[in-house]
Amino acid sequence: MEEQKQQKPKIHSMQPVKKPAEPEAPKPKARLPRFLVHVTATLIVLAAALCLVAMVAFRDSLNIDSVKRWFTYRSLVRGDSGRAESFSYDADLTDTFAVLDGDLLTCSRNAISLYSGSGTQYINESVGMENPVVSTNGSLAVVYDAGGSNLYILGQRTLVWSSDDFESILSARLNKNGQLTVVTQASGYRGTVTVYDAAYSPVMSINLGSAFVMDAALSDNGHTLAILTVGQSNGAFATSLELYEMNYASGQYAPDFSCLLGSSVVLETRHTASSVWALGDRGLTITGHDGRSSGVSWTDKHLRRYTLSGDGFAAALLGKYRAGSQAELWVVDELGQRQTLEINEQVLSISAAGRYLAVLTGDRLDIYTDELELYDSLEGTQGARNVLLMPDGSAILISADNAGFYIP
Repeated sequence: MEEQKQQKPKIHSMQPVKKPAEPEAPKPKARLPRFLVHVTATLIVLAAALCLVAMVAFRDSLNIDSVKRWFTYRSLVRGDSGRAESFSYDADLTDTFAVLDGDLLTCSRNAISLYSGSGTQYINESVGMENPVVSTNGSLAVVYDAGGSNLYILGQRTLVWSSDDFESILSARLNKNGQLTVVTQASGYRGTVTVYDAAYSPVMSINLGSAFVMDAALSDNGHTLAILTVGQSNGAFATSLELYEMNYASGQYAPDFSCLLGSSVVLETRHTASSVWALGDRGLTITGHDGRSSGVSWTDKHLRRYTLSGDGFAAALLGKYRAGSQAELWVVDELGQRQTLEINEQVLSISAAGRYLAVLTGDRLDIYTDELELYDSLEGTQGARNVLLMPDGSAILISADNAGFYIP
């Protein structure tokens, strides 16, 4: 028998088994020394406290308006006082001035001009007017010849629309939506009020024969028309206010509300979204669309200067005598509440816009808030005879032959 060959068992080489690496212990983070931690915390608290103090101390100057001014006038070269270099304008102090979207609008009998803060002239429109009057809504302006037939709409630094077909214009006003209200004389009537849409097409017209129409204004939301008339009540001169709801489809218009405003001669009118402001020689009346009325009387004082251009307030400069340097500056809010400020200097001009009120005297410009708190002052304004204020608190100072912007 053949010897069976013994098979040797196969030997497999065994590799050593690696144990999984144990995670390394995290290295301790470097810590600031304790005294540095205390110093950092103290500095943070100090910075927060300083910011709070600054916000309280400069709450009137460090606001959204200062930010707006920085962006609007950052390209305008100004001196340390905040005044930009003045520029010549083609008009004189007897002409009419207004602010149109941050630019200076000048109107004379022969021309309408618009200047930027640096003096660039964007509009130079030749016209022929006997009595130019300007009214603005901020972004648009209407210029018309009182008693004449010419009317111009300006905006976006250009002439938007014009017409010479009107019959003896008595007043023209734009509301915030750009809708136009024009009062004219008409044969057989004591006044005609026509409302135009934002494209300057007539949408309604009211002829009045019972009383003479002094003024008319459409509310800022376009829902209510206010008409001011003068006539007689119990044999005495009286001013009346009539309110009409704007129902364009009916074609028939009768006042929804009417009231007497007394014997005051209305000098300026403003119609907001909810109320009619009527400022006259004897006082101010604020009448809501609900018929409620408030206001103030100054029958024992002489009205020297006034403005209804503030946001939610009116201003009037009143004196015990018709002339003189002593006067009171009244600010009246929409509830008829007043605040007063004694002034012992000759006031050349006042202007209001936004929440600010400017008072120009012989050598100084003072800008107040609507609470009659002093916001900013500029010394050395000799030569300036007129001031126009803008909603951000900046102003335009107008002299006999030049004008310049002032940015607080």
